[in-house]
Amino acid sequence: MTNKAINLDKVESPCIGVCVLDTNDICEGCFRKADEIGRWSILSDEVKRDIIKSSWQRAKDLGKLL
Repeated sequence: MTNKAINLDKVESPCIGVCVLDTNDICEGCFRKADEIGRWSILSDEVKRDIIKSSWQRAKDLGKLL
């Protein structure tokens, strides 16, 4: 067993490896905008959570989520 701490609040990338941008520069896999994907590694967890919420709404608006 290790003593390595796990940060459950850390926001992981929602990337699912599809990585195809549509004509609006939105990824068809995770529904993030191209600039959101590009900046992901330097963003705070709070901003990442906001982006994920926005991406879920984009997916819903496009009929990809119920």
